[in-house]
Amino acid sequence: MAMDEESFELLLETVRRYVRDRLIPLERQVDREDRMPEEVISEMKEMGLFGLTIAEDYGGLGMSMEEEVRFVFEMGRTSPAFRSVFGTNLGIGSQAIVFGGSEEQKRHYLPKMASGEIIGSFALTEPDTGSDAMSVTTKAVRDGDDYVLNGTKRWITNAPRADVFSVMARTAPERKASSISCFLVPADTPGVRLGKPDEKMGQHGTVTCDVVFEDARVPASALLGGEEGTGFKTAMKVLDKGRLHIAALCVGIAERLIEESIAFTTERKQFGQPVSEFQLIQGLLADCVTEAQAGRAMVLEAARAKDRGDRIVGQIAAAKYFCSEMVGRVADRAVQMHGGAGYISEYPVERFYRDVRLFRIYEGTSQIQQLIVAREAIKAYKEG
Repeated sequence: MAMDEESFELLLETVRRYVRDRLIPLERQVDREDRMPEEVISEMKEMGLFGLTIAEDYGGLGMSMEEEVRFVFEMGRTSPAFRSVFGTNLGIGSQAIVFGGSEEQKRHYLPKMASGEIIGSFALTEPDTGSDAMSVTTKAVRDGDDYVLNGTKRWITNAPRADVFSVMARTAPERKASSISCFLVPADTPGVRLGKPDEKMGQHGTVTCDVVFEDARVPASALLGGEEGTGFKTAMKVLDKGRLHIAALCVGIAERLIEESIAFTTERKQFGQPVSEFQLIQGLLADCVTEAQAGRAMVLEAARAKDRGDRIVGQIAAAKYFCSEMVGRVADRAVQMHGGAGYISEYPVERFYRDVRLFRIYEGTSQIQQLIVAREAIKAYKEG
């Protein structure tokens, strides 16, 4: 169920001001310290940002997909580290429960996720398993009324902050979707330990690390939905929605980069005139604006189609593919338009140039999106 338009517009305006007045001034500090201030996390909880996509029945605001991407456009205008604070609770950390959880599991976890009392994290990727998600090696072996988990998950977003992990584990040896199940594993479960925090190229202030399961024992009630073999299907649903969320984030960042570039090139003078008056600079700006507008249109159209209940796997993959590649091009042009200043950390474009590189990798690489887009197009032709 969507929010009413007046309430939603009020929320957007509140977020817009918060990004402008509170978060943007903190960007350099967060990047430099690679740490999110605790007061910011508390503020976001108080604003209700952890529960925007969780249904009202479970304490959230129940945003539609279109509302979610419009909200993310606004959050994209600042460092992605800030969105990451609550991002897993909006998306991959909660959506496995939303899509596949039993009513008891939903009642237990979702209200606490919506309030920010607990943080959810999605544990799929492994040291030798990334794009080939069906090849997970983490095992969950039934032992009486329990399951025993063994394996390692890698680069898990918000793992150091997480209270519960949605863990994809193999419950049968065959290499097929029905061999993978999902378990809700509390972070304080004996046998669960965290690796050292990852040192990343960009997105400083976000937290990722390995999550290791060594004879971690959970009750059968931890099995998502109470049914083995549904984990892979649930993971694909979670990633499908998450890809559209990331596409929207890329659009928001591109729009911020365009604003930074226009401001800089208008104020900077060379040969006695503003840099923005040179036609080659205008060409770079025009390419940025055009691509960002195209990305925004793709995301909005896909979000509306998803809200209608259309099957749009290929459309979402196309949006994620285009927007993640697009924001990389925009960031590169932004650095070029800033000249030497674009290579200096004093200017936001240097940080965003590093930050946006990850979008072409996580939630499915660009190459995986290409495969999905092509396969869905071929399938549609054959079904004709």
